Amino acid sequence: MPRPETIYLFALACAGLVLLPGPALIFIVTRGVVHGRRGGLISTLGVETGNVVQVLAATVGLAAIVASSAEAFSVIKYLGAAYLIFLGIRALTGTGDGTEPSVTRERSGRRLYADGVLVGALNPKLALFLLAFLPQFVDPAVGPIWLQTLVLGLIFNVIAAIGDSLFALAAASAGGRLRSWLHSRRLTQTSGIIYLGLGAVAALSHSETKG
Repeated sequence: MPRPETIYLFALACAGLVLLPGPALIFIVTRGVVHGRRGGLISTLGVETGNVVQVLAATVGLAAIVASSAEAFSVIKYLGAAYLIFLGIRALTGTGDGTEPSVTRERSGRRLYADGVLVGALNPKLALFLLAFLPQFVDPAVGPIWLQTLVLGLIFNVIAAIGDSLFALAAASAGGRLRSWLHSRRLTQTSGIIYLGLGAVAALSHSETKG
């Protein structure tokens, strides 16, 4: 199990990251605007189900990497820190992807849920992000890598579910204004600063540990 202080720090980082705009969040907000509270919440449930699939995949992948080579896990952590810094630079320079899912047709609850599952499970950006983010909080000396990764991944999923549900409800009430806010330049720049901070802290902590 991760140390308590690691869990607290991880949860705080997750809370900040949930506020950042991404494909899944924009998808949920759009569904809330178009289909109301019920549609937004059903879509959120689908996305979080897909996210669990991604967490399980990350757990298996990281455990396999550590089983094969401890040095390989260190490389993954460095690459993860570099990827977080890359995300920050891209957000600050305005070269991110501004695409938005198209959801204008009326759909059943089952279809809304299925669409959400696909958005969560097939989001390559989330897969890369989990492989970059989770290892920064995993310590092979504490216990099994798979258990730490799974616990942290599920914590991320719970926090994301709470945040996304609130966004879905707000979108149903605020309509297009919330969608405009998600696409604002200032919010994108804020996300860039957070990513840069996470990447820098991860890289520096690795250097100190190695030294």
